[in-house]
Amino acid sequence: MQVKRFFAADMRTAMKLVRDELGADASIIGNRRVAGGVELTAALDYQAPTPVRPNPALEAELRKTQARIASAQAELSTRAEQDAGKDRQLFANESLLAPELPATPVKPQRPVETAAPATPAVDPRALDAMRFELHGLRELIEVQLGSIAWGQLQNRRPQQANLWRRLQRMGLSAELSQALLSKVAGVAEPRQAWRMLLAHLAHAIATPKVEPLEEGGVIALVGPAGMGKTTTLAKLAARYVLKYGAQQVALVSMDSFRIGAQEQLKTLGRILGVSVTQIDPGQSLLQALAPLAKKRVVLVDTAGLPGNDPALRLQLESLASARIKAKNYLVLAATSQSQVLKAAYHSYKRCGLSGCILTKLDEAASLGEVLGLAIGQQLPVAYVTDGPRIPDDLQVPRSHQLVSRAVGLQAAEEPSEDAMAQMFAGLYHNPAKRAG
Repeated sequence: MQVKRFFAADMRTAMKLVRDELGADASIIGNRRVAGGVELTAALDYQAPTPVRPNPALEAELRKTQARIASAQAELSTRAEQDAGKDRQLFANESLLAPELPATPVKPQRPVETAAPATPAVDPRALDAMRFELHGLRELIEVQLGSIAWGQLQNRRPQQANLWRRLQRMGLSAELSQALLSKVAGVAEPRQAWRMLLAHLAHAIATPKVEPLEEGGVIALVGPAGMGKTTTLAKLAARYVLKYGAQQVALVSMDSFRIGAQEQLKTLGRILGVSVTQIDPGQSLLQALAPLAKKRVVLVDTAGLPGNDPALRLQLESLASARIKAKNYLVLAATSQSQVLKAAYHSYKRCGLSGCILTKLDEAASLGEVLGLAIGQQLPVAYVTDGPRIPDDLQVPRSHQLVSRAVGLQAAEEPSEDAMAQMFAGLYHNPAKRAG
């Protein structure tokens, strides 16, 4: 029997190591949490210990002992009742022999409060270990179910399996892929199914009917640091100045945290001939915007702050004010990971988002992650940027063009069987959703 330990950051990665090293016939005989991840103990040709057979003679002796204990307890309880009866009779006779003694009133005593049995303290470490064991078992079951579901889909519906692979090459999430595939489940011809699937994907991407700059008003760009907010604002300002002139547009900077941020915006305003207003921490955004009320477009550059920063909450509250009526657009870099994009949305959605702007498309390896977030959260894609040139690399998007670009950026290699099995396993986190 071959026994080996595997260390990984999570259970799924450890399971992949086991399959790669020992094969699919390996047995998991232990798992525990360690510093930096999990430790999995696996064995090949593992023989489960044979259960111990019951001993009839020993069981008979145990039953006799239990009967003796029960009879002894019954005899003790009977004797206690008889002794209590004799005491009651003795006290009754004494009261009959001395009737002339006045009865002394006895003050009722408060019943002695018996302390409730203390609940044994539960060791938090034991609870954590139990939770870890249950979580590990759940992950093992999900991986196994995902592998089974993916294998059955390949055998029963190979065309659907092929479409699953193509969507994963584009970087779309499992939930969005499942929703799209359900709409073409009845199409038998592969090419027609793929074209219809892309048409449904394009229809799911919302774009504004009127360009935000044409509508005018206060337009604020929000998002974490590094997403390209200031560069995008410069492209928007230059686009408007080239079309309508510099008299009806103004720039506002709320970023007093990043070194050189306001100087960068000042330089841009001087080049374009546009007024620039700086807002210091604690200054009211409403008061700062009051002198700019006659401007047709006011572009606001915000600070990219962490989600747990108190200054971010104040900034978002001021942008969400009904008196300002700002249209806030979340700036998302297409080069960001899916978890980063989700965290950005949940941190900045409190100000009320009118849509999103996708940046750095020229540097992205895939567009499935950022398009999936825009579709899932119903954020219209207002603009896209695909280069450093101002304002040439700023476009008003069309949904079918975004889909064509996403198809062009799809990965060249097919996803591995393990990746597909893990993707299917993720669907089992939600019992209402099943793949296939």
